[in-house]
Amino acid sequence: MEDRTLDRTVLESWIGRQEETADLIDPRTARQMQAALDRCPTLEPGAALPPLWHWLYFPTVVAQKDLGRDGHPKLGGFLPPVDLPRRMWAGGRFGFKRPLRIGETAQRRSRIQDVQLKYGRSGPLCFVTVRHEISAGDRFCFWEEHDIVYREDPVPGAAPAVPPEAPAGSDWQRRVEPSPILLFRYSALTFNGHRIHYDRQYAAEVEGYPGLVFHGPLTATLLFDLLLEQNPGCWVSSYQFRAVSPLFDTAAFTLMGKRVDSGIELWAVNPEGRLAMTAQAEML
Repeated sequence: MEDRTLDRTVLESWIGRQEETADLIDPRTARQMQAALDRCPTLEPGAALPPLWHWLYFPTVVAQKDLGRDGHPKLGGFLPPVDLPRRMWAGGRFGFKRPLRIGETAQRRSRIQDVQLKYGRSGPLCFVTVRHEISAGDRFCFWEEHDIVYREDPVPGAAPAVPPEAPAGSDWQRRVEPSPILLFRYSALTFNGHRIHYDRQYAAEVEGYPGLVFHGPLTATLLFDLLLEQNPGCWVSSYQFRAVSPLFDTAAFTLMGKRVDSGIELWAVNPEGRLAMTAQAEML
């Protein structure tokens, strides 16, 4: 592993770095995800993998000794060695051509698209964008751009930023009970060792959170699922989401969505009525 740094030149030298991996889209993992969402585990070989469930596959597999304090793999391999202790999934964008199918062996080609070091009132921030292209055999399925943000630990006693109020006027709503068991099961299914999702003491004492953090990718997945529930049989050509503020296991939150001229708008609302995530989709 490389020494951690905030040297802009060093960090930007990671732009263009690539890696490839393959995984079997096995039915057991997909059925376990169905069970985690309280659904009958029915997915069989040949069935389309639900959108964003590819995050259950292609896990980063490293030895225990190669994990950082937060349970994530140490930096300096494929991802740049950013000398900031906290990392979050800030958002993502997708363009879909065809679904992955249960039983296929899929390939993921990944590239560091961009690295930006910025300075704000909370201190330095580093934004890393990774582009993934997913195929099965010689058939291209979809592309994804994944935004990661790295930041300092919180100042002890500092009040968290207040997120903006959520919009009104949704066409659809779904209440989500963020139980610690659901968080554990999703962490296990994605081989995600990030301690903020299951280690309450670490989440509170080190990263300053009031509870276990609900996975941003799972929120994005559930928003997409709400869209499909309300628009059965539709094909989504593009999807994007942005994390606004974290959700926790301490209280239920709400998913909302509505049709607009440009497609579909979706958002997640925390128990105080403020924005946690926004998303947009286009359908064919």
